[in-house]
Amino acid sequence: MSTVPRYKQIREFIAENISSNRWPVGTKIPTEIELTKQFSVSRMTVNKAIRDLVIAGLLERTPRIGTFVCTKKVSSSLQDIRNIADEIEQRGKHYSNKILSQISLQADDEIAMRLGVKIEATVYFTEIIHLEDDVPLQLERRWVNPDFASDYIKQDFSKATPNEYLTKHCPLSSIEHTVEAITSSEYIQQQLHLSPHAPCLLLNRRTWSNENLISVALLYHPADKYKLTLRTNV
Repeated sequence: MSTVPRYKQIREFIAENISSNRWPVGTKIPTEIELTKQFSVSRMTVNKAIRDLVIAGLLERTPRIGTFVCTKKVSSSLQDIRNIADEIEQRGKHYSNKILSQISLQADDEIAMRLGVKIEATVYFTEIIHLEDDVPLQLERRWVNPDFASDYIKQDFSKATPNEYLTKHCPLSSIEHTVEAITSSEYIQQQLHLSPHAPCLLLNRRTWSNENLISVALLYHPADKYKLTLRTNV
């Protein structure tokens, strides 16, 4: 008997039908009631699976009409921090990465100020390209305070992303996000396979654990493939 949660089985079933093109763009997927009967689960379980795929950008809900396969941009929430590898795999795609840099260095004025350390203090730096089906989706440049994540620099990030490692060893207590549309440098264009005038989306992120400022990250995305969302209750 499978140990995979039922909502994940349903999510994978839908994602597989989309990725194999059995359900092309524009297809109306089975209703929640139909999926409830097919998988012998509650409607809440089906709803969670569909909601994950809506957030991932694979499905779009139209009130009183149904849920359809769509070509929306990849979507990531600003409300929390999700592992990009998990996001990609939830869409039924293949995740991989390319590690460009993994070193210790001395903090310059800007990084010292943003990370809350002294100028020339030793910090850890990683630069990684995250790929979806071998296509660059995000360039991550991250600085980490070694006082709170001393083994960070020793990790094999081809097996677990920096986000996955830090979430496990430095439980998140607070996030700061700033989003900018930027003109990308030639270097960023090269890493993300962008044309010279293609739009680029930059997410500035700082994370705290138990009131300690752990890391500063600059996350670059092709703006024609990626969007950021925020949902709040009022």
